[in-house]
Amino acid sequence: MKLRQGIAVAALGAALVGCGVQPTGVIGAGEPASGLTRGMRLYYASASGLRAVPLIDQEVKDLNGVLKLLGAMTPPADQGGLTSLVHLGGYSATGSGTRVTVRLEGLYGESGRDLGTGQLVCTLARAQSVLEPKVRADDVEVTLRPSEGPALGPYRCTEFLDG
Repeated sequence: MKLRQGIAVAALGAALVGCGVQPTGVIGAGEPASGLTRGMRLYYASASGLRAVPLIDQEVKDLNGVLKLLGAMTPPADQGGLTSLVHLGGYSATGSGTRVTVRLEGLYGESGRDLGTGQLVCTLARAQSVLEPKVRADDVEVTLRPSEGPALGPYRCTEFLDG
């Protein structure tokens, strides 16, 4: 019995060695993918930080429209645990290249390093890259300018995604 098992193992080993597959070394394929993906997304807060939700069947025409959507849309129920922390009064958002400025009426009620600000920054960075396709969302800087109090930023989305 042991002789038969030994022969079977030897035959199997010979078959594997003789199958024609040659060993190879490591093949370099460049840097891993990084950065934000393309396509419009709204950002919502969760217990683990910000999460992007694709904006389906909605056309992005300008930054003000995106802020209106962010304020009006509730997070999808099938992606439980998401909430919006954005509470804006009057605002006006403009963008050119990698720079976005949001002018706010009154005081801005957040610290600037909170998830609500992150929602604004990441959503606007994404929108700017959709509106100007040569602009990478990672490169967009968003500045908040309340009519009362100091300006906040410029911020990049990656500052809010790291933790």
